[in-house]
Amino acid sequence: MNSKQEILKKRLFKLSKHYEALKAYKQLIDKLTAQTNIYTPESFNQLKIEDKAVLDAYLKRFSSVQDFLGAKIFSMLLDSAGIGTSKMSEVLYLVEKEGIIDSLDNWIELREVRNELEHDYPKDLEQALNDLKFCITQFEQLEKYYLNAVSFAKKYNYALTE
Repeated sequence: MNSKQEILKKRLFKLSKHYEALKAYKQLIDKLTAQTNIYTPESFNQLKIEDKAVLDAYLKRFSSVQDFLGAKIFSMLLDSAGIGTSKMSEVLYLVEKEGIIDSLDNWIELREVRNELEHDYPKDLEQALNDLKFCITQFEQLEKYYLNAVSFAKKYNYALTE
């Protein structure tokens, strides 16, 4: 296996760990939201610190999965398939064309909302909670992108195990 293949294999393995943690946090959030509506300022302010920590951890992993896909995986997947790219705009266009993501607009929207929460919590708690809800409800979408990337990699004989 050449060094690019090894790097991609290691990145896919690391991505799988971020995904598994994200999935576990999502399950905890689902249990929490079955008990209370966490998306109102009143309810959110009443949450235990442990519950808020789960929400923060979820956002960190959501960000990690998205960052890994966009910055570290997509271009290498295309390269492994013999599809050369030089710009991120080309990469995103081609991963959409290859069916790894369903829509460039959806990818950009996920990224923009995630960036709002990642870089600076909005001063307006209500807006922050709306963004949080968006990221939580978009779990299945991000999961699909992850699974599509893994499936694409498997077509080119990349395993996730180290």
